[in-house]
Amino acid sequence: MVATSGEDAADLAAALDNAASTLLNVWSRAHNAPDVPIPSTQLRALFVLERGPVNISRLAGELGALVSSASRLCDRLEAAGLLTRDPGRDRRQVTVRLSGDGQELLDRLRLRRRESLTRVLAEMPAAAQAALLWGLTEFHEAASGRDGDDDSLSMLA
Repeated sequence: MVATSGEDAADLAAALDNAASTLLNVWSRAHNAPDVPIPSTQLRALFVLERGPVNISRLAGELGALVSSASRLCDRLEAAGLLTRDPGRDRRQVTVRLSGDGQELLDRLRLRRRESLTRVLAEMPAAAQAALLWGLTEFHEAASGRDGDDDSLSMLA
């Protein structure tokens, strides 16, 4: 790791913030397309469900939402055919999972994002592409812990 002064670190953080904003704009265009039937909060829920089925309480926790809000969100996603509810032994322990249509939507968005990123990367020299990949890989590992136990960044998938 390169030692930097506080001022250098602040300048680096500002530059990273600007670059991340641009990256997010490119990345999120796929989510704002006319054929995406749901808002970003519901998309976040689908990204959580892509990791596997969860109960509504856990989904609420992952989204930082109230259980009642997460339940209503699931109602809307179920009505749109993007998730499926699996009743448990106890009526209060409902598990939700991504439906086939929900997975198709996420796959379509992921493909569209990658196409947009490919167009931008094609404008960069190969050395800059390699440096970007290395830097982002190091950033991901630093932010999520070198041991890989912190899954907080996977919601961005």
